[in-house]
Amino acid sequence: MIEDSRDIIYVGIDLGTSRSSISASNGKRHVVDSYVGWPVDVDARELIKKPVLVGRDALDNRPLLDLRRPLEHGTRKEGSEKDQEAVRELVRHLISLVETEERGKKSKVRAVVGVPAETFRVNRHNLRNTMAGVADSVMMVSQPCAVAYGLEALLHCLVIDIGAGTADFCVMRGRYPTEEDQQTIPNAGDSIDEQLTKLIRERHPDAQFSIHMIREWKEQHSFVGEPKNRVIVTVPIMGKAAEIDITQEMRSACESILGPICETLTGLLMKVEPEYRSKMRNNVIVAGGTSLISGLPQAITKSPGCACRTWCGAPVASRKGRSQRGRTCRGSCPTRRAA
Repeated sequence: MIEDSRDIIYVGIDLGTSRSSISASNGKRHVVDSYVGWPVDVDARELIKKPVLVGRDALDNRPLLDLRRPLEHGTRKEGSEKDQEAVRELVRHLISLVETEERGKKSKVRAVVGVPAETFRVNRHNLRNTMAGVADSVMMVSQPCAVAYGLEALLHCLVIDIGAGTADFCVMRGRYPTEEDQQTIPNAGDSIDEQLTKLIRERHPDAQFSIHMIREWKEQHSFVGEPKNRVIVTVPIMGKAAEIDITQEMRSACESILGPICETLTGLLMKVEPEYRSKMRNNVIVAGGTSLISGLPQAITKSPGCACRTWCGAPVASRKGRSQRGRTCRGSCPTRRAA
């Protein structure tokens, strides 16, 4: 029996540490914060009036919730059934945002899920089991490889996907990349948060702030290189609101990931055959939320002497399941926030 194409919806899902997104063949696209929370008690459930909250709703109501960020460091947390259920609820919520009903019944969902390169290598089977029953069929692909396919940059290209939990590297040689072609490092958006927290506490020990405030400041003011404006934020100090200057701390925290990224990039380029190295060096694609930090792509190009472009759109599934292309730009894109 041949399936009616109207009964099938193709989706591409990007499971990120900070944010997750979905793009469907019916044209719908959504991005949500990668948070899932359950009411901590009966009173909280009465206030929320929902059994589970996902995304921004979960983040905004976090005092009432057992809040989970299940994809920390770019991988599904192991050993916690609650975190596994959180991944399932996150994916279920994403699919619900794009699902449609044809002739009174829900469409079948065929999903391609982008995961960090390290997760794809060591954890994809567990992640597939977690997603069982959420979609009718699931295919896993590493996130940097998905970027390359979305841009049709399959030959003599190196992709760097810098998210919140990890920075993932993938060398494209005109064939499906092997494990040796991919590498993951933890120097990404979350490590910037940790460094920024440490630097601010050292300089302003009486200032009171949370990790969520740190992420908001980073998303609004992150940069590398010379500052265009001072970064002034308001925090409680001794019970009163006070303004503090965190320009130098912001710069130092953001630039802390440059060394490891450039070192990894150089190491991968050295593994490329000498005759193709120049082509690869001049075709580096930088993707991911953290890549949109002002000045970061330009700074990456200086150390190994590469030519970089920034990917500013996720691949979109078409009616036939093929990917449509987004767009690229030189430098950071104001339409998306740093992870």
